[in-house]
Amino acid sequence: MRVLRGVESMSKKYVRFETPKEIVDKLVNITSIAKDTGSIRKGINEATKAAESGKAQIVIIAEDVDPEEIVMHIPDLCEEKGVAYAYLPTKLDLGKAAGLSVSCAAIAIINAGAAKESLNDVLARLGKKSKKEEPKEAKVEKVQAQAQAKPEEKEKKEKKGKKK
Repeated sequence: MRVLRGVESMSKKYVRFETPKEIVDKLVNITSIAKDTGSIRKGINEATKAAESGKAQIVIIAEDVDPEEIVMHIPDLCEEKGVAYAYLPTKLDLGKAAGLSVSCAAIAIINAGAAKESLNDVLARLGKKSKKEEPKEAKVEKVQAQAQAKPEEKEKKEKKGKKK
């Protein structure tokens, strides 16, 4: 559900849609809960890395970032990587929600913790599906399969270690 902003708010080129007020309120609440019970990354660089790696469930960008060029890449990156993104009106609101005493231009929620259900609701309203976490057993099996598939590389490393 993306609503285009009016001419006044569209002055920032990176703001592509208006985040509805009820979603903004939920995002503030989700961010506050996630910082305590889950995992978030604060700042433009950390949010960018989380989106690039696909670890972010959602990236939240402040609408009043100046110069706007420092966050302009984030919506494109999120769309390319299939990561949801939304906007909060001010950097100060985003910083407070993330537990900072200063403003923050962008954050990424890696794990919503106790706010998982609320985040899934927001993602559904934004038209994105939540990324399902792989069960620990599947991760272990994946690592074991990789280890068995590459015994030659292990032997090479062991031989190099013995030569030194």
